Amino acid sequence: MAATKAPARKKPAAKKPAARKTAASKTTAKKAPAKAAAAKPAVKDKMTKTGILSEISTATGLSRKQVGEVMDELESIIERHVKKRGPGEFSLPGLLKIKTVKKPAQRARKGVPNPFKPGETMDVPAKPASVRVRVTPLKKLKEMAQ
Repeated sequence: MAATKAPARKKPAAKKPAARKTAASKTTAKKAPAKAAAAKPAVKDKMTKTGILSEISTATGLSRKQVGEVMDELESIIERHVKKRGPGEFSLPGLLKIKTVKKPAQRARKGVPNPFKPGETMDVPAKPASVRVRVTPLKKLKEMAQ
């Protein structure tokens, strides 16, 4: 009896731990690059454009001129998305989303209560229609701030 139970129990048991180790090694492999990126210390002072370009060029191995060209092209792409006939939305994956919000024109109003001086009324001038730019942080950027 013991001989029949032991072989049946050993084979499935041998397969399951091996599968668990493989899954565990995959998760640790995914976490390792995130820790390597977080290993760099925080920046003490605000960087200038020149500082940003030189930092990126040393980290990537590209020349400062090439990094500048990449930044200029990114600016051009954002401009084409935000322009009048563009889609009005640009997303830098995981970091931020840039949207345009159209504000309609407002008529002039007279006799509006003054919020700063109760009991007084004031005249509000007309405002033309405008387009505002709204930048929203995405998941990765929010996690970086914590």
